[in-house]
Parts: sequence; C-alpha cells; structure tokens
Amino acid sequence: MDGASTDGSVEIIKKYADKFAYWISEKDHGQADAINKGFARATGDIIAWLNSDDYYLQGTVHAAVKVFEENPDVVLAYGDMLAVDERGKTFNTLTYGQLSLEDLLCFQIIGQPAVFMRHSALKKTGGLNLDFHFLLDHLLWIQIAKQGRILHLNQTWSAARYHAEAKNRAKAAEFGREAFRILEVAAG
Repeated sequence: MDGASTDGSVEIIKKYADKFAYWISEKDHGQADAINKGFARATGDIIAWLNSDDYYLQGTVHAAVKVFEENPDVVLAYGDMLAVDERGKTFNTLTYGQLSLEDLLCFQIIGQPAVFMRHSALKKTGGLNLDFHFLLDHLLWIQIAKQGRILHLNQTWSAARYHAEAKNRAKAAEFGREAFRILEVAAG
C-alpha cells in the first residue's frame, strides 16, 4: 500500500509487481490508513507488516507460524530486532524480554518489524488508530495485549533501518507528545 509516493517507490513496486498479491499507489490519510488497507485485504490467521526500510531475517515467518501453532492462547508474538544503518550494517541488537500489558502501558517498546499477531485479535481492535503517527504500533500492541497472552521469543526476527530521514530519528521528539495521548486512548 503506497501513499502516492513521489520518491521512486512506485517504480520499485512495479519492478517486483509479479511478486505481490496486490498493490496500489493512491493518496491516503497517512501510514496508519495505508497499513489498515493492507489489513483489510489480508486473509491469513497471522498478521504482520513491514515498512519499506525493514526486513525479516531468514526463517522468521516459519518461526512465527510455529509459535502460534504451538501456543493457541497467544495473541501477539515478538522476537528481537537488529538496528541497521542505511547500508544494512548492524550497529545494535535490540533484545526484549517477556513483557506484559502493564509493561506496555509503562512504555516498554517492542520494535514493530519483530511483531506478529493473530488476525482475530487484530480485528477486535479496529486496526491502527489514524490519529497516531509515531506510536501507532505501540497503541495496537496495548489493545491486543488486553485480549490475551503476548509472548517473546529469544530469536532475532527482523531488522529495522535507521538513517537521518527515518521517522524514528528525524522526528524523535514527536514520539513523546503522542505517549501522553496513548494512555488516554488505552484507558478508554
């Protein structure tokens, strides 16, 4: 789901179009809207998403599916994550522990590319909140964790690219402003 990008994304998408079940480039209402459109088209029992700068490590999807098969009560599973630079060189490994709903409410953050969730749990949340642009994933994890058990796997599942233009660096101060609003929405 591309938001009518003008940065060359559409050309890249077209190059690999035969590898996608579906794609579209159209104006939307931001990242949450685009991802929600993808969720609406998803048909699997296990859901996840990657942003354009992120990627899964080999074996990740298989490992995530196995976790859900072996743990029917788990609504969200997550692994650890690499932080890589614009050239793909690892400069940090983000290791997480087993978190609870309370931990998420205290803003212990899970890297979005390392998260998989049950489609049934996602549906109960209504998807990503369009009013959030920085902590939209964290709010979703809270909403899903209210429904059941979340599980950390001591495996590195993904990599997130960090560079000067990336939202996590370029607009880092905005994350704090949204944090206060998350508590209001999560309590509702």
